[in-house]
Amino acid sequence: MRVVQVTEFGPPDRLVAAEVPDPSPGAGQILIRLAAASVNRADALLRAGGYHILPPLPVTPGTEGAGFVEALGAGVDGFAIGDRVVAWGVPGFYAELVVAEAKKVVLLPPSVDFDVAAALPVTWLSARYCLNELARVRKGDVVLIHAAASGVGSAAIQVAKHAGAVVIAVVGSSDKEAFVRNLGAGHVVLRGDQDLIEQVMRLTDKRGADVVLDLAGGEAFAQSVRAVAQGGRVVAMANVALTPSTIDTRDFYPKNVTIFGFQFTNLQRLGWNPRPDLIALLDLVAAGRFVVSIDQRFPLTDAAAAHRRIESNETRGKILLTVGS
Repeated sequence: MRVVQVTEFGPPDRLVAAEVPDPSPGAGQILIRLAAASVNRADALLRAGGYHILPPLPVTPGTEGAGFVEALGAGVDGFAIGDRVVAWGVPGFYAELVVAEAKKVVLLPPSVDFDVAAALPVTWLSARYCLNELARVRKGDVVLIHAAASGVGSAAIQVAKHAGAVVIAVVGSSDKEAFVRNLGAGHVVLRGDQDLIEQVMRLTDKRGADVVLDLAGGEAFAQSVRAVAQGGRVVAMANVALTPSTIDTRDFYPKNVTIFGFQFTNLQRLGWNPRPDLIALLDLVAAGRFVVSIDQRFPLTDAAAAHRRIESNETRGKILLTVGS
């Protein structure tokens, strides 16, 4: 089968196509012939050698995708050859075939296509868990979302809006304003062109945001702490800036703020089972309650271009790799 591998950490052109033997599912596993695979920021960090845990090389990136069941390992129930499924797991999804644990595979509703399904697990489950489980967003809360036009950001806007919150979306350029407003953002702040803290205080009558979802890191995290209201919650999910943040404790401890750190893979290691949440998300998408925004699609063998796109900070929603049909 054809895969895309990282054989040496570095820029996007270090992603190279290769032919490797077809895998076989072991006990409790499912072999999936992929139709689409998702591209995430974590994939780009891994490729560049900037991820906090680096696997041995060569490695096939990608942690989620959708396609058809090709073969079943021993002891797998509830699936049949040819079923349409979405899956997630360890790196390996930039490939024509992937082996996934059956407990990390979900059947697709007939109305949900492969592209939409492939975009859901990491991005949408992360947004849903961060806002619903950690931050406990309630009706009437003001939720500030950094990098709001990104894959996670575009999901988080809708999750927060679905909970009855008012969303302040932070975006990097004015041409993203219409995009985030169409998803449900009530207010938009341009990063760099406007004083974020000043704008948040103006929009909240000097109270601050009840919840801040920080998808940027670096200096944005210090701003998150300053922008949050008394008794508010800050969820730090990423540091794509790859720079440290200096926090003035005078902005933090007097406000009784709760700060959460979130990482999808680590939470699974601690026992979180995202499968029921993914099934619920698929039902909401099938019912038209959520819209999964796809920025661009690239052929599997053009994964380097997909990485250049996601690192351009110009995306509006998810980047996908088209693998097969």
